[in-house]
Amino acid sequence: MDTGAESAPISSWRECFILKRIRMLVPVGYKSEIKELSKLSVPVMISQLMNFSLSLVSTIFCGHLGKTELAGVSLAIAVINVTGISIGSGLASACDTLVSQTFGSHNLLKIGVILQRAILILLLACFPCWAILINTEPILLAVRQEPEVARLCQMYVKIFMPALPAAFMYSLETRYLQNQGIIWPQVITGFVVNLLNALINYIVLFPLKLGVAGSAIANAISEFLMVGILFAYIIWKGLHKATWGGWSRECLQDWGSYIRLAVPGMVMLCVEWWTYEIGGFLAGLINEVELGAQSVVYQLANIAYMFPLGFSIAGSVRVGNALGGGEMEQAKLSAKMSMFCAVSVSICLSSLIGSLKDHISYIFTYDEQIRQRVSDVLSFYAPFILLDATSAAVGGIIRGAGKQRVGAICNILGYYGVGFPIGVSLMFAAKLGIKGLWTGLLICVFLQCSFLIFYLIRMNWKNVTVEAQIRAGVHVSSTDTGTQLEDPGNSVGQADTIDLMDVEVEPTVRTAEGELSFRTLVLRRGLALAFMLFILAVGIILNLLITNLAT
Repeated sequence: MDTGAESAPISSWRECFILKRIRMLVPVGYKSEIKELSKLSVPVMISQLMNFSLSLVSTIFCGHLGKTELAGVSLAIAVINVTGISIGSGLASACDTLVSQTFGSHNLLKIGVILQRAILILLLACFPCWAILINTEPILLAVRQEPEVARLCQMYVKIFMPALPAAFMYSLETRYLQNQGIIWPQVITGFVVNLLNALINYIVLFPLKLGVAGSAIANAISEFLMVGILFAYIIWKGLHKATWGGWSRECLQDWGSYIRLAVPGMVMLCVEWWTYEIGGFLAGLINEVELGAQSVVYQLANIAYMFPLGFSIAGSVRVGNALGGGEMEQAKLSAKMSMFCAVSVSICLSSLIGSLKDHISYIFTYDEQIRQRVSDVLSFYAPFILLDATSAAVGGIIRGAGKQRVGAICNILGYYGVGFPIGVSLMFAAKLGIKGLWTGLLICVFLQCSFLIFYLIRMNWKNVTVEAQIRAGVHVSSTDTGTQLEDPGNSVGQADTIDLMDVEVEPTVRTAEGELSFRTLVLRRGLALAFMLFILAVGIILNLLITNLAT
Protein backbone atom coordinates (compact mmCIF):
# COMPACT_ATOMS: atom_id res chain seq x y z
CA MET A 1 0.00 0.00 0.00
CA ASP A 2 2.82 2.38 0.89
CA THR A 3 4.55 1.66 -2.42
CA GLY A 4 1.41 2.54 -4.36
CA ALA A 5 0.96 5.73 -2.37
CA GLU A 6 4.57 6.76 -3.07
CA SER A 7 4.39 5.94 -6.79
CA ALA A 8 1.37 8.21 -7.37
CA PRO A 9 3.21 11.44 -6.45
CA ILE A 10 6.22 10.34 -8.52
CA SER A 11 4.00 9.70 -11.56
CA SER A 12 2.26 13.04 -11.06
CA TRP A 13 5.64 14.80 -10.77
CA ARG A 14 6.80 13.21 -14.04
CA GLU A 15 3.64 14.29 -15.84
CA CYS A 16 4.08 17.86 -14.60
CA PHE A 17 7.72 17.82 -15.71
CA ILE A 18 6.78 16.61 -19.20
CA LEU A 19 4.03 19.22 -19.50
CA LYS A 20 6.45 21.96 -18.46
CA ARG A 21 8.98 20.79 -21.08
CA ILE A 22 6.27 20.81 -23.77
CA ARG A 23 5.17 24.31 -22.75
CA MET A 24 8.77 25.50 -23.01
CA LEU A 25 8.82 24.37 -26.66
CA VAL A 26 5.62 26.29 -27.47
CA PRO A 27 6.40 29.95 -28.34
CA VAL A 28 4.81 32.64 -26.21
CA GLY A 29 1.98 34.35 -28.06
CA TYR A 30 1.51 31.54 -30.58
CA LYS A 31 -2.32 31.71 -30.41
CA SER A 32 -2.53 35.38 -31.33
CA GLU A 33 0.06 34.89 -34.08
CA ILE A 34 -1.87 32.00 -35.63
CA LYS A 35 -4.97 34.19 -35.52
CA GLU A 36 -3.17 37.04 -37.33
CA LEU A 37 -1.72 34.66 -39.93
CA SER A 38 -5.15 33.12 -40.54
CA LYS A 39 -6.70 36.57 -41.04
CA LEU A 40 -4.23 37.14 -43.87
CA SER A 41 -3.95 33.63 -45.31
CA VAL A 42 -7.64 32.79 -45.81
CA PRO A 43 -8.43 35.74 -48.12
CA VAL A 44 -5.07 35.20 -49.87
CA MET A 45 -6.06 31.58 -50.63
CA ILE A 46 -9.40 32.74 -52.04
CA SER A 47 -7.70 35.46 -54.08
CA GLN A 48 -5.19 33.00 -55.56
CA LEU A 49 -7.97 30.57 -56.45
CA MET A 50 -9.80 33.42 -58.18
CA ASN A 51 -6.70 34.21 -60.28
CA PHE A 52 -6.27 30.52 -61.12
CA SER A 53 -9.92 30.34 -62.20
CA LEU A 54 -9.52 32.95 -64.94
CA SER A 55 -7.42 30.76 -67.24
CA LEU A 56 -9.34 27.65 -66.15
CA VAL A 57 -12.62 29.20 -67.35
CA SER A 58 -11.07 29.94 -70.76
CA THR A 59 -9.87 26.35 -71.03
CA ILE A 60 -13.28 24.94 -70.08
CA PHE A 61 -15.13 27.08 -72.64
CA CYS A 62 -12.64 26.27 -75.42
CA GLY A 63 -13.00 22.58 -74.63
CA HIS A 64 -16.41 22.80 -76.33
CA LEU A 65 -14.88 24.08 -79.58
CA GLY A 66 -12.85 20.96 -80.38
CA LYS A 67 -9.67 19.07 -79.50
CA THR A 68 -7.39 21.21 -81.66
CA GLU A 69 -8.81 24.45 -80.27
CA LEU A 70 -8.50 23.17 -76.71
CA ALA A 71 -4.88 22.14 -77.32
CA GLY A 72 -4.08 25.54 -78.87
CA VAL A 73 -5.61 27.52 -76.00
CA SER A 74 -4.05 25.31 -73.31
CA LEU A 75 -0.65 25.68 -74.95
CA ALA A 76 -1.11 29.45 -75.33
CA ILE A 77 -1.95 29.87 -71.64
CA ALA A 78 1.16 27.84 -70.74
CA VAL A 79 3.32 30.02 -73.05
CA ILE A 80 1.89 33.23 -71.57
CA ASN A 81 2.51 31.94 -68.05
CA VAL A 82 6.09 30.88 -68.78
CA THR A 83 7.28 33.86 -70.84
CA GLY A 84 5.06 36.55 -69.37
CA ILE A 85 3.13 36.16 -66.12
CA SER A 86 5.93 34.34 -64.29
CA ILE A 87 8.42 37.09 -65.22
CA GLY A 88 6.17 39.89 -64.00
CA SER A 89 5.10 38.10 -60.85
CA GLY A 90 8.72 37.26 -60.05
CA LEU A 91 9.92 40.84 -60.53
CA ALA A 92 7.02 42.13 -58.43
CA SER A 93 8.09 39.84 -55.57
CA ALA A 94 10.70 42.42 -54.54
CA CYS A 95 7.73 44.29 -53.04
CA ASP A 96 7.26 41.37 -50.63
CA THR A 97 10.48 42.55 -49.03
CA LEU A 98 10.54 46.29 -49.64
CA VAL A 99 6.89 47.19 -49.05
CA SER A 100 6.41 44.90 -46.04
CA GLN A 101 9.58 46.08 -44.30
CA THR A 102 8.96 49.75 -45.09
CA PHE A 103 5.38 49.48 -43.83
CA GLY A 104 6.66 47.90 -40.61
CA SER A 105 9.08 50.79 -40.14
CA HIS A 106 6.17 53.30 -40.51
CA ASN A 107 8.11 55.18 -43.22
CA LEU A 108 4.87 55.13 -45.22
CA LEU A 109 5.56 57.66 -47.97
CA LYS A 110 8.53 55.61 -49.14
CA ILE A 111 6.10 52.81 -50.06
CA GLY A 112 4.71 55.05 -52.79
CA VAL A 113 8.21 55.64 -54.16
CA ILE A 114 8.91 51.89 -54.15
CA LEU A 115 5.66 51.28 -56.05
CA GLN A 116 6.52 53.93 -58.65
CA ARG A 117 9.95 52.37 -59.13
CA ALA A 118 8.38 48.93 -59.51
CA ILE A 119 5.85 50.20 -62.08
CA LEU A 120 8.60 51.61 -64.32
CA ILE A 121 10.79 48.50 -64.06
CA LEU A 122 7.93 46.09 -64.78
CA LEU A 123 6.73 48.14 -67.74
CA LEU A 124 10.24 47.94 -69.20
CA ALA A 125 10.20 44.17 -68.62
CA CYS A 126 7.21 43.87 -70.97
CA PHE A 127 9.39 44.55 -74.04
CA PRO A 128 11.62 41.43 -73.89
CA CYS A 129 8.55 39.36 -73.00
CA TRP A 130 6.79 40.65 -76.13
CA ALA A 131 9.90 39.85 -78.20
CA ILE A 132 9.56 36.19 -77.21
CA LEU A 133 5.76 35.99 -77.36
CA ILE A 134 5.62 37.37 -80.90
CA ASN A 135 7.78 34.42 -82.03
CA THR A 136 5.70 31.73 -80.32
CA GLU A 137 4.71 29.92 -83.53
CA PRO A 138 8.25 29.54 -84.96
CA ILE A 139 9.50 28.30 -81.59
CA LEU A 140 6.70 25.73 -81.32
CA LEU A 141 7.25 24.52 -84.88
CA ALA A 142 10.96 24.16 -84.14
CA VAL A 143 10.13 21.70 -81.33
CA ARG A 144 7.84 19.66 -83.62
CA GLN A 145 4.48 20.99 -82.42
CA GLU A 146 1.45 20.41 -84.67
CA PRO A 147 1.25 23.32 -87.19
CA GLU A 148 -2.45 24.03 -86.59
CA VAL A 149 -2.02 23.98 -82.80
CA ALA A 150 1.00 26.30 -83.13
CA ARG A 151 -1.00 28.67 -85.36
CA LEU A 152 -3.92 28.87 -82.91
CA CYS A 153 -1.50 29.32 -80.03
CA GLN A 154 0.21 32.24 -81.80
CA MET A 155 -3.15 33.85 -82.57
CA TYR A 156 -4.19 33.66 -78.91
CA VAL A 157 -0.84 35.00 -77.68
CA LYS A 158 -0.79 37.96 -80.10
CA ILE A 159 -4.27 39.04 -79.06
CA PHE A 160 -3.35 38.75 -75.38
CA MET A 161 -0.04 40.64 -75.67
CA PRO A 162 -1.47 44.17 -75.08
CA ALA A 163 -2.89 42.91 -71.76
CA LEU A 164 0.52 41.86 -70.42
CA PRO A 165 1.24 45.27 -68.79
CA ALA A 166 -2.18 45.07 -67.12
CA ALA A 167 -1.30 41.65 -65.69
CA PHE A 168 2.01 43.05 -64.40
CA MET A 169 0.32 46.08 -62.83
CA TYR A 170 -2.29 43.88 -61.12
CA SER A 171 0.53 41.84 -59.61
CA LEU A 172 2.00 45.06 -58.22
CA GLU A 173 -1.37 46.25 -56.92
CA THR A 174 -1.93 43.03 -54.98
CA ARG A 175 1.53 43.17 -53.42
CA TYR A 176 1.15 46.85 -52.61
CA LEU A 177 -2.01 46.04 -50.64
CA GLN A 178 -1.24 42.63 -49.13
CA ASN A 179 2.11 43.74 -47.69
CA GLN A 180 0.17 46.39 -45.78
CA GLY A 181 -2.18 43.68 -44.51
CA ILE A 182 -4.99 44.63 -46.93
CA ILE A 183 -6.34 41.51 -48.66
CA TRP A 184 -10.12 41.56 -49.15
CA PRO A 185 -10.18 44.06 -52.06
CA GLN A 186 -8.33 41.47 -54.19
CA VAL A 187 -10.92 38.83 -53.25
CA ILE A 188 -13.83 41.10 -54.18
CA THR A 189 -12.16 42.10 -57.45
CA GLY A 190 -11.36 38.48 -58.31
CA PHE A 191 -14.94 37.36 -57.67
CA VAL A 192 -16.45 40.13 -59.80
CA VAL A 193 -13.99 39.65 -62.68
CA ASN A 194 -14.47 35.86 -62.69
CA LEU A 195 -18.20 36.35 -63.20
CA LEU A 196 -17.56 38.89 -65.97
CA ASN A 197 -14.92 36.61 -67.53
CA ALA A 198 -17.37 33.71 -67.76
CA LEU A 199 -20.02 36.00 -69.28
CA ILE A 200 -17.59 37.50 -71.83
CA ASN A 201 -16.31 34.03 -72.80
CA TYR A 202 -19.86 32.85 -73.38
CA ILE A 203 -20.74 35.89 -75.52
CA VAL A 204 -17.63 35.79 -77.75
CA LEU A 205 -17.61 32.00 -78.19
CA PHE A 206 -21.29 31.23 -78.79
CA PRO A 207 -23.45 34.20 -79.89
CA LEU A 208 -20.53 35.93 -81.69
CA LYS A 209 -18.76 32.65 -82.67
CA LEU A 210 -15.26 34.20 -82.57
CA GLY A 211 -13.58 30.92 -81.60
CA VAL A 212 -10.06 30.94 -80.18
CA ALA A 213 -9.66 34.64 -80.97
CA GLY A 214 -12.75 35.35 -78.87
CA SER A 215 -11.31 33.44 -75.92
CA ALA A 216 -8.11 35.48 -76.15
CA ILE A 217 -10.11 38.72 -76.30
CA ALA A 218 -12.08 37.65 -73.22
CA ASN A 219 -8.89 36.84 -71.31
CA ALA A 220 -7.29 40.16 -72.27
CA ILE A 221 -10.40 42.14 -71.29
CA SER A 222 -10.47 40.30 -67.95
CA GLU A 223 -6.89 41.34 -67.21
CA PHE A 224 -7.74 45.00 -67.86
CA LEU A 225 -10.85 44.65 -65.70
CA MET A 226 -8.80 43.15 -62.85
CA VAL A 227 -6.31 46.00 -62.72
CA GLY A 228 -8.93 48.67 -63.44
CA ILE A 229 -11.49 47.57 -60.85
CA LEU A 230 -8.87 47.11 -58.13
CA PHE A 231 -7.36 50.51 -58.94
CA ALA A 232 -10.81 52.13 -58.77
CA TYR A 233 -11.45 50.41 -55.42
CA ILE A 234 -8.15 51.70 -54.02
CA ILE A 235 -9.00 55.27 -55.08
CA TRP A 236 -12.61 55.00 -53.88
CA LYS A 237 -11.66 53.76 -50.41
CA GLY A 238 -8.61 56.02 -50.18
CA LEU A 239 -6.30 53.08 -49.46
CA HIS A 240 -3.43 54.97 -51.09
CA LYS A 241 -3.60 58.22 -49.12
CA ALA A 242 -1.15 57.30 -46.35
CA THR A 243 1.51 55.93 -48.71
CA TRP A 244 1.20 57.91 -51.96
CA GLY A 245 2.72 61.36 -52.10
CA GLY A 246 2.42 61.72 -55.87
CA TRP A 247 4.91 60.93 -58.61
CA SER A 248 8.44 61.86 -57.61
CA ARG A 249 11.79 62.05 -59.35
CA GLU A 250 13.07 59.85 -56.52
CA CYS A 251 11.47 56.83 -58.21
CA LEU A 252 14.21 57.08 -60.87
CA GLN A 253 16.90 56.78 -58.19
CA ASP A 254 18.29 53.59 -56.66
CA TRP A 255 16.90 51.04 -59.10
CA GLY A 256 19.66 48.72 -57.98
CA SER A 257 18.05 48.16 -54.56
CA TYR A 258 14.88 46.93 -56.28
CA ILE A 259 16.57 44.90 -59.01
CA ARG A 260 18.87 43.14 -56.52
CA LEU A 261 15.76 41.66 -54.92
CA ALA A 262 13.56 41.41 -58.02
CA VAL A 263 15.88 39.33 -60.23
CA PRO A 264 16.59 36.60 -57.62
CA GLY A 265 12.88 36.66 -56.72
CA MET A 266 12.03 36.13 -60.38
CA VAL A 267 14.53 33.26 -60.59
CA MET A 268 13.03 31.66 -57.45
CA LEU A 269 9.58 31.64 -59.01
CA CYS A 270 10.45 30.97 -62.65
CA VAL A 271 12.76 28.02 -62.03
CA GLU A 272 10.00 26.20 -60.17
CA TRP A 273 7.18 27.25 -62.50
CA TRP A 274 9.09 26.44 -65.68
CA THR A 275 10.07 22.99 -64.38
CA TYR A 276 6.44 21.92 -64.05
CA GLU A 277 5.49 23.38 -67.42
CA ILE A 278 8.41 21.59 -69.11
CA GLY A 279 7.32 18.39 -67.34
CA GLY A 280 3.96 18.63 -69.10
CA PHE A 281 5.68 19.09 -72.47
CA LEU A 282 7.92 16.05 -71.87
CA ALA A 283 4.93 13.93 -70.85
CA GLY A 284 3.39 14.71 -74.23
CA LEU A 285 6.44 13.19 -75.93
CA ILE A 286 5.61 9.77 -74.42
CA ASN A 287 1.91 9.34 -75.19
CA GLU A 288 -1.51 10.90 -74.66
CA VAL A 289 -2.16 8.88 -71.48
CA GLU A 290 0.98 10.24 -69.81
CA LEU A 291 0.12 13.77 -70.95
CA GLY A 292 -3.43 13.48 -69.65
CA ALA A 293 -2.29 12.07 -66.32
CA GLN A 294 0.38 14.78 -65.96
CA SER A 295 -2.24 17.45 -66.64
CA VAL A 296 -4.52 16.04 -63.91
CA VAL A 297 -1.71 15.71 -61.34
CA TYR A 298 -0.43 19.20 -62.18
CA GLN A 299 -3.90 20.71 -61.72
CA LEU A 300 -4.22 18.92 -58.36
CA ALA A 301 -0.77 20.20 -57.38
CA ASN A 302 -1.81 23.77 -58.25
CA ILE A 303 -5.00 23.56 -56.20
CA ALA A 304 -3.23 21.91 -53.24
CA TYR A 305 -0.48 24.55 -53.38
CA MET A 306 -2.98 27.40 -52.93
CA PHE A 307 -3.59 26.49 -49.28
CA PRO A 308 0.01 26.60 -47.96
CA LEU A 309 0.65 29.51 -50.34
CA GLY A 310 -1.78 31.56 -48.26
CA PHE A 311 0.33 31.00 -45.15
CA SER A 312 3.50 31.58 -47.18
CA ILE A 313 2.33 35.05 -48.23
CA ALA A 314 0.97 35.77 -44.74
CA GLY A 315 4.31 34.72 -43.25
CA SER A 316 6.20 36.94 -45.69
CA VAL A 317 4.04 39.93 -44.75
CA ARG A 318 4.28 39.34 -40.99
CA VAL A 319 8.03 38.67 -41.03
CA GLY A 320 8.71 41.70 -43.25
CA ASN A 321 6.55 44.02 -41.11
CA ALA A 322 8.25 42.84 -37.91
CA LEU A 323 11.78 43.18 -39.30
CA GLY A 324 11.05 46.66 -40.64
CA GLY A 325 9.80 47.67 -37.20
CA GLY A 326 12.90 46.27 -35.47
CA GLU A 327 10.89 43.50 -33.75
CA MET A 328 13.27 40.58 -34.14
CA GLU A 329 11.49 38.18 -31.76
CA GLN A 330 8.15 38.87 -33.42
CA ALA A 331 9.70 38.09 -36.81
CA LYS A 332 11.02 34.77 -35.52
CA LEU A 333 7.62 33.91 -34.02
CA SER A 334 5.85 34.74 -37.30
CA ALA A 335 8.34 32.56 -39.20
CA LYS A 336 7.81 29.58 -36.90
CA MET A 337 4.03 29.85 -36.86
CA SER A 338 3.69 30.32 -40.64
CA MET A 339 5.66 27.11 -41.17
CA PHE A 340 3.58 25.32 -38.53
CA CYS A 341 0.29 26.42 -40.13
CA ALA A 342 1.41 25.55 -43.68
CA VAL A 343 2.58 22.09 -42.62
CA SER A 344 -0.62 21.47 -40.63
CA VAL A 345 -2.80 22.34 -43.62
CA SER A 346 -0.67 20.19 -45.92
CA ILE A 347 -1.01 17.17 -43.61
CA CYS A 348 -4.80 17.45 -43.90
CA LEU A 349 -4.54 17.80 -47.69
CA SER A 350 -2.15 14.84 -47.94
CA SER A 351 -4.54 12.65 -45.97
CA LEU A 352 -7.52 13.73 -48.07
CA ILE A 353 -5.85 13.27 -51.46
CA GLY A 354 -4.21 10.01 -50.35
CA SER A 355 -7.54 8.54 -49.26
CA LEU A 356 -9.23 9.63 -52.52
CA LYS A 357 -6.38 8.75 -54.90
CA ASP A 358 -8.47 6.16 -56.77
CA HIS A 359 -11.49 8.44 -57.16
CA ILE A 360 -10.32 12.06 -57.36
CA SER A 361 -9.38 11.80 -61.05
CA TYR A 362 -13.10 11.36 -61.91
CA ILE A 363 -13.37 15.15 -61.56
CA PHE A 364 -11.11 15.58 -64.61
CA THR A 365 -11.62 12.50 -66.80
CA TYR A 366 -13.43 9.18 -67.20
CA ASP A 367 -10.58 7.58 -69.17
CA GLU A 368 -9.60 4.43 -67.26
CA GLN A 369 -5.93 4.45 -68.32
CA ILE A 370 -5.42 8.07 -67.30
CA ARG A 371 -7.22 7.49 -63.99
CA GLN A 372 -5.00 4.50 -63.19
CA ARG A 373 -1.86 6.47 -64.02
CA VAL A 374 -2.99 9.34 -61.79
CA SER A 375 -3.63 6.87 -58.96
CA ASP A 376 -0.09 5.46 -59.35
CA VAL A 377 1.46 8.92 -58.96
CA LEU A 378 -0.81 9.93 -56.07
CA SER A 379 0.26 6.83 -54.14
CA PHE A 380 3.48 8.65 -53.17
CA TYR A 381 2.17 12.19 -53.65
CA ALA A 382 1.36 12.78 -49.95
CA PRO A 383 4.97 13.43 -48.87
CA PHE A 384 5.40 15.74 -51.87
CA ILE A 385 2.49 17.92 -50.67
CA LEU A 386 4.01 18.09 -47.19
CA LEU A 387 7.48 19.04 -48.45
CA ASP A 388 6.13 21.46 -51.06
CA ALA A 389 4.07 23.23 -48.38
CA THR A 390 7.14 23.51 -46.15
CA SER A 391 9.12 24.87 -49.09
CA ALA A 392 6.39 27.44 -49.79
CA ALA A 393 6.36 28.60 -46.16
CA VAL A 394 10.15 28.88 -46.02
CA GLY A 395 10.11 30.75 -49.34
CA GLY A 396 7.74 33.31 -47.83
CA ILE A 397 10.07 33.82 -44.86
CA ILE A 398 13.02 34.17 -47.24
CA ARG A 399 11.20 36.90 -49.22
CA GLY A 400 10.10 38.70 -46.05
CA ALA A 401 13.70 38.71 -44.83
CA GLY A 402 15.10 39.89 -48.18
CA LYS A 403 17.18 36.76 -48.83
CA GLN A 404 15.89 36.00 -52.33
CA ARG A 405 19.41 35.35 -53.60
CA VAL A 406 19.73 32.33 -51.30
CA GLY A 407 16.33 31.06 -52.45
CA ALA A 408 17.25 31.52 -56.11
CA ILE A 409 20.51 29.58 -55.78
CA CYS A 410 18.73 26.84 -53.85
CA ASN A 411 16.00 26.52 -56.48
CA ILE A 412 18.45 26.44 -59.40
CA LEU A 413 20.58 23.73 -57.81
CA GLY A 414 17.59 21.82 -56.46
CA TYR A 415 15.49 21.75 -59.62
CA TYR A 416 18.00 21.91 -62.48
CA GLY A 417 20.98 20.41 -60.66
CA VAL A 418 19.28 17.47 -58.94
CA GLY A 419 15.50 17.02 -59.20
CA PHE A 420 14.83 17.61 -62.89
CA PRO A 421 17.79 15.55 -64.23
CA ILE A 422 16.82 12.64 -61.96
CA GLY A 423 13.17 12.99 -62.97
CA VAL A 424 13.93 13.03 -66.71
CA SER A 425 16.28 10.04 -66.37
CA LEU A 426 13.64 8.02 -64.55
CA MET A 427 11.00 9.27 -66.98
CA PHE A 428 12.73 8.09 -70.17
CA ALA A 429 15.76 5.89 -69.41
CA ALA A 430 14.01 3.92 -66.64
CA LYS A 431 10.69 4.16 -68.54
CA LEU A 432 8.72 5.19 -65.45
CA GLY A 433 6.91 8.00 -67.24
CA ILE A 434 5.47 10.79 -65.12
CA LYS A 435 5.96 8.67 -62.00
CA GLY A 436 9.70 9.05 -62.56
CA LEU A 437 9.32 12.80 -63.09
CA TRP A 438 7.47 13.27 -59.81
CA THR A 439 9.99 11.07 -58.02
CA GLY A 440 12.73 13.46 -59.12
CA LEU A 441 10.67 16.45 -58.00
CA LEU A 442 10.06 14.78 -54.63
CA ILE A 443 13.83 14.40 -54.13
CA CYS A 444 14.27 18.04 -55.14
CA VAL A 445 11.78 19.49 -52.64
CA PHE A 446 13.22 17.30 -49.87
CA LEU A 447 16.74 18.66 -50.42
CA GLN A 448 15.38 22.17 -50.92
CA CYS A 449 13.45 22.11 -47.63
CA SER A 450 16.38 20.64 -45.73
CA PHE A 451 18.79 23.33 -46.92
CA LEU A 452 16.45 26.31 -46.43
CA ILE A 453 15.37 25.20 -42.94
CA PHE A 454 19.03 24.80 -41.99
CA TYR A 455 19.70 28.27 -43.44
CA LEU A 456 16.92 29.83 -41.37
CA ILE A 457 18.14 28.11 -38.20
CA ARG A 458 21.65 29.48 -38.74
CA MET A 459 20.55 32.92 -39.96
CA ASN A 460 21.65 35.89 -37.86
CA TRP A 461 18.27 37.50 -37.18
CA LYS A 462 19.83 40.57 -35.54
CA ASN A 463 21.75 41.46 -38.67
CA VAL A 464 18.74 40.75 -40.86
CA THR A 465 16.63 43.08 -38.68
CA VAL A 466 19.11 45.94 -39.02
CA GLU A 467 19.39 45.32 -42.79
CA ALA A 468 15.60 45.53 -43.03
CA GLN A 469 15.50 48.86 -41.22
CA ILE A 470 18.22 50.30 -43.45
CA ARG A 471 16.37 48.99 -46.50
CA ALA A 472 13.14 50.54 -45.20
CA GLY A 473 14.75 53.98 -45.12
CA VAL A 474 15.28 54.49 -41.41
CA HIS A 475 18.51 55.76 -39.85
CA VAL A 476 20.38 53.17 -37.78
CA SER A 477 23.17 54.26 -35.48
CA SER A 478 24.81 52.26 -32.71
CA THR A 479 25.49 53.85 -29.33
CA ASP A 480 28.59 51.70 -29.08
CA THR A 481 31.17 53.12 -31.47
CA GLY A 482 32.97 49.80 -31.58
CA THR A 483 29.94 47.99 -33.02
CA GLN A 484 29.91 47.44 -36.78
CA LEU A 485 27.31 46.03 -39.10
CA GLU A 486 28.42 42.76 -40.62
CA ASP A 487 28.38 42.10 -44.35
CA PRO A 488 24.66 41.77 -45.26
CA GLY A 489 25.48 38.96 -47.64
CA ASN A 490 27.13 36.96 -44.89
CA SER A 491 24.41 36.71 -42.24
CA VAL A 492 24.63 32.98 -41.67
CA GLY A 493 26.69 31.44 -38.96
CA GLN A 494 28.05 34.78 -37.74
CA ALA A 495 28.31 35.95 -34.18
CA ASP A 496 25.54 38.23 -32.97
CA THR A 497 27.68 41.36 -33.00
CA ILE A 498 24.72 43.72 -33.13
CA ASP A 499 22.45 44.13 -30.13
CA LEU A 500 19.22 45.85 -31.07
CA MET A 501 18.97 47.21 -27.54
CA ASP A 502 21.96 49.36 -28.47
CA VAL A 503 20.51 50.55 -31.76
CA GLU A 504 18.65 53.81 -32.10
CA VAL A 505 16.20 54.02 -34.97
CA GLU A 506 14.55 57.18 -36.22
CA PRO A 507 12.78 57.89 -39.51
CA THR A 508 14.79 60.05 -41.89
CA VAL A 509 14.42 61.49 -45.35
CA ARG A 510 16.76 60.14 -48.01
CA THR A 511 19.80 62.38 -48.28
CA ALA A 512 21.36 63.55 -51.51
CA GLU A 513 24.51 61.51 -50.84
CA GLY A 514 24.94 58.87 -53.51
CA GLU A 515 22.03 60.17 -55.61
CA LEU A 516 22.47 60.48 -59.36
CA SER A 517 22.23 63.89 -61.01
CA PHE A 518 19.21 64.59 -63.21
CA ARG A 519 21.34 64.42 -66.35
CA THR A 520 22.80 61.05 -65.36
CA LEU A 521 19.34 59.76 -64.48
CA VAL A 522 17.93 60.72 -67.87
CA LEU A 523 20.89 59.10 -69.63
CA ARG A 524 20.77 55.82 -67.68
CA ARG A 525 17.00 55.35 -67.71
CA GLY A 526 16.90 56.42 -71.34
CA LEU A 527 19.51 53.79 -72.22
CA ALA A 528 17.50 51.17 -70.31
CA LEU A 529 14.39 52.05 -72.33
CA ALA A 530 16.39 52.06 -75.59
CA PHE A 531 17.86 48.63 -74.81
CA MET A 532 14.44 47.12 -74.10
CA LEU A 533 13.05 48.63 -77.31
CA PHE A 534 16.04 47.18 -79.18
CA ILE A 535 15.22 43.70 -77.85
CA LEU A 536 11.62 44.07 -79.01
CA ALA A 537 12.79 45.30 -82.42
CA VAL A 538 15.06 42.26 -82.78
CA GLY A 539 12.11 40.01 -81.94
CA ILE A 540 9.91 41.70 -84.56
CA ILE A 541 12.63 41.53 -87.23
CA LEU A 542 13.20 37.83 -86.54
CA ASN A 543 9.48 37.19 -86.80
CA LEU A 544 9.28 39.00 -90.16
CA LEU A 545 12.31 37.14 -91.53
CA ILE A 546 10.98 33.75 -90.46
CA THR A 547 7.54 34.55 -91.87
CA ASN A 548 9.03 35.60 -95.24
CA LEU A 549 11.20 32.48 -95.39
CA ALA A 550 8.20 30.27 -94.62
CA THR A 551 6.20 31.82 -97.45
